[in-house]
Amino acid sequence: MKKQFFLISLLILLFFCFPAVSAQEDSWTCINGHEGNTGKFCTECGAPRPAAEETWTCINGHEGNTGKFCSECGVPKNAEPVRAKPLTAESLYDQGLAYWKEEDFSNAITYFMPAAEMGYVDAQIKLGLCYYSGAGVLKNYPEAFKWFKMAADQGDASAQNNLGVMYNDGYGVQQDYAEAVKWFRMAAEQGNASAQNSLGDCYYHGFGIQQDYTEAVKWYRLSADQGNVRAQNSLGFCYATGKGVQQDYTEGVKWFRLAADQGHAGAQNNLGDCYYNGFGVHEDDSEAVKWYRLAADQGDANAQYNLGKCYFYGFGVQLDYTEAVKWFRLAADQGLAKAQNHLGEYYCYGYGNPSDNSEGAKWYRLAADQGYAKAQYNLGELYSFGLGVPQDYAEMTKWYRLAAEQGYDEAQVGLAEAYENGYGVPQDYAEAVKWWRLAAEQGYPLALHKLGYYYENGLGVTADQTEAQRWYDLARKNGYKG
Repeated sequence: MKKQFFLISLLILLFFCFPAVSAQEDSWTCINGHEGNTGKFCTECGAPRPAAEETWTCINGHEGNTGKFCSECGVPKNAEPVRAKPLTAESLYDQGLAYWKEEDFSNAITYFMPAAEMGYVDAQIKLGLCYYSGAGVLKNYPEAFKWFKMAADQGDASAQNNLGVMYNDGYGVQQDYAEAVKWFRMAAEQGNASAQNSLGDCYYHGFGIQQDYTEAVKWYRLSADQGNVRAQNSLGFCYATGKGVQQDYTEGVKWFRLAADQGHAGAQNNLGDCYYNGFGVHEDDSEAVKWYRLAADQGDANAQYNLGKCYFYGFGVQLDYTEAVKWFRLAADQGLAKAQNHLGEYYCYGYGNPSDNSEGAKWYRLAADQGYAKAQYNLGELYSFGLGVPQDYAEMTKWYRLAAEQGYDEAQVGLAEAYENGYGVPQDYAEAVKWWRLAAEQGYPLALHKLGYYYENGLGVTADQTEAQRWYDLARKNGYKG
């Protein structure tokens, strides 16, 4: 009886308790925020129970989404997984190239590197360029050389040319002109214009190969015909100077103009020289100034000096010392010795302004230290008279000698006078005769007369009246009026 009572009690308990739990779990909140509803309508406001939303999981594994897009990653509800394409050297390079074009070199390298390691030539070259220029990575010439060499060994002309440049300049490898010639030639024979020009330079200067102007012209022409501006300028220079070809200023002007019209500063300056001197064109100082200015504005030191010279003398422009000094200084600051010397002359002579020999000496010395003969002579002159520097005959003869040994006639005369009078050196007529003769052989009137005097009086030579008269006559023919 007790067992029956227990079973009946358990059934009653299950009947009343479990429906309650089920109702509690199935409670819902209406659109107006009333909670705890269990039926089809809200017990407080009568709003119907909302339909249950279907949830879904996106292709990236984010669960519980209900809208059209994943709430975490934004992937569409019905998106299908994308099957990744296998990465190839070409696809890696193409991705790197996209970054390269945006000048995002760091990201470009991350794609070029695996492509290059897979042997992809274009990637090896780009990687070499990054290391060569420090684009997206620290500059590293040996690393650049490594990648260029890999591409060059596969026969790529551009890489071969780059390898030639590195051997020529000694970047990332021991400088070796002969090895540079080897790589330039390999690229040049494939038609690489830059390599053809560089090979022409090697023949022209005799770097790594016997100097041969004719061979230089051959390679310059091949490159120039492809539009290489450096080669066009070099070919023009060969025609203007008659090196490797018959001298032809008109042909020189043609090639200078082709390069100048493309903005090559050196060619613009050379074309200016042609107009300034009337080589291959009618002399036209205004046209010369135009081309000098185009090159000078690009920072070409020779053009800056030439433009300064035009302002200094009033050729093609109104004479203007201030403007002249501006251009001389720009060229001088780049280390151009003739501009430094001219700036020194401006300060020493004043040209309408108070002279400043100390400043002049500074600029003379900068040019003289580079071996510029005229500046060496001018600095010697300052030491001779104690202008801007202490008077010092020994220092005077030192600078005269340096200039005289380069064939500068005024310095030869100054050194001859030093030996004649014992200024800074022991008096020595024989040595004086040596330097008078060197200046006389260049037609210097005073030197011609002095040799006549030395022969007449037997100073440093055996007296010889006939020889004396010969030198006197030459002196008069050359304008001596002493």
